[in-house]
Amino acid sequence: MLEFKPISNQSESKSVAKPFAERVVYWTILLTPLWWVLGLQTIVYPVVSAFLLIAGLNLDKLIKKSLPVCNWAWLGMTLAALWTNIFGLESIGFDPLKTAATFFTLFKGYFMIFGCMTLPFWHRIKVQTIVRAVSWMSASYLILLTIQLLILFGLGPQDHFLPPLARLIPGEKTSLMVKFAEIQPFFGIPLPRTDLYTADPPILGVCGLLCFFMCLSETNQRLRKFALTGSFVGLIISQSRLAWVCFPLVWIIIYCFRSGLARQAYLWVISLTSLFAAGLSLSIKDFIALPLSTFNNARADSSKDREFIVNATIDAWKESPWLGWGIVEKTASWGNGVFVLPLGTFSSYAQVLYIHGIFGFIFFILALVSTLCSFWKPAIQGNPICQRAFGCLVALYLLIHATNLTWMAIYFWFFFIWLGAVLSEVQQQQPNVTQWGDLGVRSWE
Repeated sequence: MLEFKPISNQSESKSVAKPFAERVVYWTILLTPLWWVLGLQTIVYPVVSAFLLIAGLNLDKLIKKSLPVCNWAWLGMTLAALWTNIFGLESIGFDPLKTAATFFTLFKGYFMIFGCMTLPFWHRIKVQTIVRAVSWMSASYLILLTIQLLILFGLGPQDHFLPPLARLIPGEKTSLMVKFAEIQPFFGIPLPRTDLYTADPPILGVCGLLCFFMCLSETNQRLRKFALTGSFVGLIISQSRLAWVCFPLVWIIIYCFRSGLARQAYLWVISLTSLFAAGLSLSIKDFIALPLSTFNNARADSSKDREFIVNATIDAWKESPWLGWGIVEKTASWGNGVFVLPLGTFSSYAQVLYIHGIFGFIFFILALVSTLCSFWKPAIQGNPICQRAFGCLVALYLLIHATNLTWMAIYFWFFFIWLGAVLSEVQQQQPNVTQWGDLGVRSWE
């Protein structure tokens, strides 16, 4: 009989000093509230990952320790984006401010993802160390949320403020603002909403979902409960409809792996959808349209704005389909010019087509698919951590249809280090289900 049981090597791991890179990653995650208050998140995380990547760069490691295909795919996406960026910047004469903003976006986006996923292959960074730091950070959601709600209901809505150190960072300041909870309508009901350590509430929904499934591996039961509660509350108060839908989806994916239905999952989905639609005398299109309409009506204005910007982005891409525009150059306005947003503000897929064209889009899809496929085999073989990682990646790929990956990746940079650490430990193991317990917390008997 197959059974999960905790491994008892915690006292031994505590007595061994953590390597330098592991300590840096641990404390950088743990001090997230500090970076948020100082307004340094967009600087600290990519700089830390780049510093550790350079510090661990060694020709011997490159030769003897091969990186997974997905790591090279993200590096390929970085280089493809750089190439198209240069073409776009050349068309405007390499304006200094635009050039700096474009390269910094690339640095804290695709390059940071590549760096974070590569760090565990060049440094000793254990999965459980990342999980412990994320658990403490997730638990802190409860403290900050309590403070924000007390301020909201006790003193009323408060103005956002820009931390002093954030003023020294060039570029736009919106993502650096420290914001307080506020009341926003949801299905016409006024409810509190906040973004905590992120720049936008939907990003908090993504972080809450990813942190929840990462923290399932926490061995300290009390901390685990606080971390899961904090992650779930963050997910709920973000009012991110798509994140809410993706949360049970991840559970379904995990269940399919554990029940042996993963290979037949798509058949079950199609069959059940057809059955329900037939039972209600609806076409497949109408069956999908009904919940989608309810989903969009929850925040009708937001849904319409997103749809408008995405459609305008696709229209702009059609003017330069192969290499894109290289930079964000155009905007879309509506409401008699009251609302103006840059093209590519929402969907990552539309943004990649618009900025990098079909050329960059091919590299982007290769990076997404290769990363997902890296976890398929160990997940099928019974690795519980890889099953969660696979489910989280599927959810993330759906979520980036609504929010740009290059904008929000900075706020869950630890997720990519976790992915790299899982792949690194899988690579070190023999393909034997009796050894999957070394990945974090579980073992098979």
